[in-house]
Amino acid sequence: MKTKNKLIRTEILAGLSSFLATFYIVIVNPAILSDTGMPFSAAVTSTVLVCAFGSVLMGVYAKNPFVIAPGMGLNAFFTYTAVLGLGLSYETALGAVFWSGILFLILSILKIRDKIVQSIPHSLRYAIAAGIGLFICFIGFQNAGFIIDDSATLVGMASLKNPICLTFLIGLGLTAVLIARKVPGAMILGILFTTIIAWPIGRWWGEGAAMSSELPTLVNYSGIFSMPDFSTFLKVNLVDSLQFSFLPIIFVFAFTDLFDSLSTMVGLSEASDYKDADGNPKNLKKSLFVDALTTIFSGLVGTSSGTTYIESAVGIREGGKTGLTAITAGLLFLPFLFFSPLLSIVPSIASSIALVLVGYFMMKPLTKIDWSLPDEAIPVFFTMILMPLTYSITTGIIFGFLSYTLLKFFVGKKSEINPVLLIINAFSLLFLWL
Repeated sequence: MKTKNKLIRTEILAGLSSFLATFYIVIVNPAILSDTGMPFSAAVTSTVLVCAFGSVLMGVYAKNPFVIAPGMGLNAFFTYTAVLGLGLSYETALGAVFWSGILFLILSILKIRDKIVQSIPHSLRYAIAAGIGLFICFIGFQNAGFIIDDSATLVGMASLKNPICLTFLIGLGLTAVLIARKVPGAMILGILFTTIIAWPIGRWWGEGAAMSSELPTLVNYSGIFSMPDFSTFLKVNLVDSLQFSFLPIIFVFAFTDLFDSLSTMVGLSEASDYKDADGNPKNLKKSLFVDALTTIFSGLVGTSSGTTYIESAVGIREGGKTGLTAITAGLLFLPFLFFSPLLSIVPSIASSIALVLVGYFMMKPLTKIDWSLPDEAIPVFFTMILMPLTYSITTGIIFGFLSYTLLKFFVGKKSEINPVLLIINAFSLLFLWL
């Protein structure tokens, strides 16, 4: 009985960890979607609903510890390409999201998805895991203000004299020590500790506005209660979004969602060794089915596509191995339908600590790479490095596939290039062209 209770406690703590690492999307996603003219408060409501629906369904049906939320990158494509670039209304763009989910579902039912998974070389699977880790780490350092814009070198390091940067490093250092000492809930403790020591910024020293806040303080209390806004619920335009000229938009949504989901699940499974007997992510079919349903749900409630989140690695690192982790994280989103102002209390420098350290944990699969084989190692390198440098998981994967196929062809290992891999390469080139 004690062992069972301990396992349940571990799963709940893991779910809380994943939630804390993912909750920033409740603020960031509406900020991006509101540029389309969508009401910010409505985007908050739809974001919370997608996070809760997808994550709970993932836990109950697929029994995997993966959190689902509106995908970063997909929301940018929705806003800045589909709506602002091509001139779709946000209602029509939501229709494209809905139909992309239907296409995703069809691919799953026809088992095309399984052939795609089986065609991914093991070396690229390891690279995807490590690349996602680097990408997460880069996002964490950037969100914390440690990595900044530099006109000469594109990126640079913030001054250590900056109280925000210094506070982040103190919190990061403490969390690393807790992890090294194998303290349970180290991530959560690190986030809470950093929030506490960030409270004086803008009050006793430093300036919180340096983190793009209109307020001088970094940790802010903006109230407790706010009613949910359902004004975009079922505002999806299913008819206009099926115009022939919009089919490429549907395709890009579906292709990106499928690739992001597959790569994230593969990466998380490789990093956590959470795999089946064939070396694939456990319950992959059900997990991708949930992902497709969540994308359909996203279009109906009013947000860009939902997808499996790389930040799930935080909960997995804390011991999450079952669906209870995802269910816990999903349920924790629901109160913020009414208490969303509480999210602003935890500053980005605190939640970013988890993202940075998860990057470290996801490097483990690289030990399985044979670096003495250039035709294996070079595609791995391209996959890993291009994810953070292009700020796109999909771009890294595409160039990984393309370089793998090219090298295998020219070194005389054509037998290692399967037909499905060639099809993936063709779609990859099409994606780059679009």
